[in-house]
Amino acid sequence: QVQLVESGGGLVQPGGSLRLSCAASGSIGFSIYELVWYRQAPGKQRELVAAITSGGSTNYADSVKGRFTISRDNAKKTAYLQMNSLKADDTAGYYCNAWLGSTRRYDYWGQGTQVAVSA
Repeated sequence: QVQLVESGGGLVQPGGSLRLSCAASGSIGFSIYELVWYRQAPGKQRELVAAITSGGSTNYADSVKGRFTISRDNAKKTAYLQMNSLKADDTAGYYCNAWLGSTRRYDYWGQGTQVAVSA
């Protein structure tokens, strides 16, 4: 059984920073998985925030470029999302996704961690 557990969310003031972590457990070849951070705000659709391939290539939503950084530590089976210069619009539940295969044959999700940006 593979599990993804996110942590690091919380309440932060505008302009502040948070670092989210996504730790994988169970029998998973973590290094070959594509890793993605999504977020979903109340009343809004889920959106891709950042992604990192097994080879280390990254992709970001336009709204977070230059402020967020996705990374991975395969030895620790952990993905990270460093979030700087946070804005109120970044308030959402943040979810980690690990997937593998052209049809996402292996597709795992975490339970999410809440981020609230408010003065």
